[in-house]
Parts: sequence; C-alpha cells; structure tokens
Amino acid sequence: MPHSIPSKKFSQSIGATLSAIAITLTTATSAFAAQDVYFGTGNKQGDGIYHATFDETSGHLSAATRVADIDAPGFLAKHPKRDVIYAVAVAEDVPVVAAYKKAQDSSLVFINSVAIGDGSGTHISVHPSGKFLITAQYGGGSVAVFSLGEDGEIVERTQLIEHQGGSKVYKNRQDSPHPHWVGFSPDGEYAVVPDLGLDAAIIYEVNESEYTLTHHGEAVTVAGGGPRHMRFSVDGERIFLLNEFTLSISTFDYDAAKGTAQRVSVTPTLSEATKSQEAFNSASEILVHPNGEFVYSANRGHDSVSVFTLDDDGALSLLENEHVRGAFPRNINLDLSGKWLFAAGQHSNTVSVFAIDQSSGLLQYQTGNTINVPEPICILFDE
Repeated sequence: MPHSIPSKKFSQSIGATLSAIAITLTTATSAFAAQDVYFGTGNKQGDGIYHATFDETSGHLSAATRVADIDAPGFLAKHPKRDVIYAVAVAEDVPVVAAYKKAQDSSLVFINSVAIGDGSGTHISVHPSGKFLITAQYGGGSVAVFSLGEDGEIVERTQLIEHQGGSKVYKNRQDSPHPHWVGFSPDGEYAVVPDLGLDAAIIYEVNESEYTLTHHGEAVTVAGGGPRHMRFSVDGERIFLLNEFTLSISTFDYDAAKGTAQRVSVTPTLSEATKSQEAFNSASEILVHPNGEFVYSANRGHDSVSVFTLDDDGALSLLENEHVRGAFPRNINLDLSGKWLFAAGQHSNTVSVFAIDQSSGLLQYQTGNTINVPEPICILFDE
C-alpha cells in the first residue's frame, strides 16, 4: 500500500503544535531557572532596595538596579503567601517597617509603612502563617510585633518587648541588650531572638491569634560570645547560633515539643592563628544548606566564608575558609536551588557568586560574576 503524504494544512498544524510545545517548555525552563534577587543596603552609601536577576542554570547574575527609594532598608523579608516584601528602614528620619508589592516586572510598589517606635530595626522575619511579623531593634534593645492584613499590608504594632540586662563581658558592646536577629521555629510555635548583649537567644512562645509573644526560655551561649544570627537544622532538631565576637558556632539540641534548647558544642569558624593575623574579626551570618549536610558562616576582617560538614550527630567539621572576593561580608545567602552562594561585601560595594559542590559543600568562585551594589547588607531570593 502506498504511503499517504500529509497535507500541507496538516503539516502546518503539526508544526504549530510542536512550536507551541517548544515555547511552553522553554518558558517553563526559563521561569524555573530565573530568580529575583533583592538587596537591602546600608545607611552610608546605600540608597534603597536593589534588584537583579539570577539564572540558576548558568550562574549568571545581572547588573543591579534600584527598585525602591527608601533610606537604610537594611534587612528584607518575604511574605510566605503573598508577593509582598518587607524592609526595616528609615522614612523621613523615622525608623519604620515598610511593605512593598512585587509587580510582574519584579519592581516594588510601595504599600505602606508603620513606625517601629523604638529605634531602627536590625532584622525582620514574617511568621509562617503570614499574619504578623517581628523585628529586632539593636539600639533600642527590643523586639516588636506587627500584625498584617489579608493583602500583606502592615496594620499596626501590637507589641513591644524591651530586653533587660547585659552580660558585660565584652566591653562597651554588652553593657545593655542588643537583639540582632529574629526568626521562628519550623512549626511556628516559638520565636527565637539572639541577643548580642545578653549572650543568649531568647525563646518566646507565639500567640498566633493575638499577635503576641510570651517569654518562654533562653538558649545560653558562651560568655562574651555575642550571639548574632542563628539557623535551625533542616530536621528542626538543632539550633546553630553564630557568635559574633568569638567567631564560633554554638550548637544546641532543640526540643520542639517543649520549646527548649540545650547547648552541646562550640565550634570555631577561624583558628586563633588565623584571627591573630587580622586587626579586626567579626562573624556576621550563618546558613544551613537545604540538604542538611553543610553549614556556612561569614567572617568579617578575614573576609571569608567558613564551610562545614554536618554529621548525623550534629557535629560540625571545618572544610575550608573561602575568600569572598570582596570586603566585609555583612551577609551571605543561598539561592533557591541550593546550588549557589552569594556574598555581599559591605565595604567593597560588591556581591559575588560562588558555585556549591553538591557532594562536598565546597565553594568555587565564579570568575567575572561580581556585581556592584551600594553597601549591600542583605540578600533576598524570590521566584
């Protein structure tokens, strides 16, 4: 039987269908590969919130452009259910929490702001429910709670908690409380606030319906450590608390049912010999890789990222100290895929990109992939 020859109309139809499929696949791949990156900036050379686009397949980071004009938008946080980004910032000389709607072109549209009422915010975190957020005020020595509306707008400040005391171990830095980070336990039942001045992370029980926090306990670190930032392990069974002054990580066993933490070890991020070569040393940020096997911390002065492996018992083993190719890494963060690490050089006005070996956790600098951002101090990834 002779083969039939497809009609021209049929061929055109098949061609159009295949083209549509190709376009759909390309679009889906591009959407998956492209990430939005927002940068919070400082109060000296910074001048707003900046945005860049990152291709997780190639590792290419675009040039950054300003998308929000506000003073000192230091740290940023994303709403868990809305396209809304929050910043602790300053508006007309008043410390505020500001909310922005993320537009389709990734620009930011101002929604509203509410005064903090107790000094400038140092850090910010949104509760997993999306119903409220909390901020830490380093200078004010306080934690503030703000309720959020259905569309992510900031409604009002519902609580202000003043920390008290000071360990007084580190001269001039621990005479009074200095909350430096805020975050929530994986189940959202507790808020945890590392206080640099108290040498402890304060644990609060969360009242989700009233938007309030109640003191529950403390995770006490080493004397004079200066707890700055922290992260939970992927399984939620441990807390890794970064000590700014001693450049060390305090590991705690965390009991989620009781909301309690027990310190089990302290691991240095740099050796004493390495620290002695620098005129200034200070730890700034800590991260846990989404595969649960690696931990990263940033060292200012030495200007490096310490890479650790994490075993099943929660023990940390140092693998390397990778130079950030910038000055004073105020912040580091992992992209959404966990394949890349970004380092923000506050004093060099740079953000550099490193590939992460998924087997070893080691970092590899991507030559020529450093962009300029004025005084970057926070890196936030979004889809």
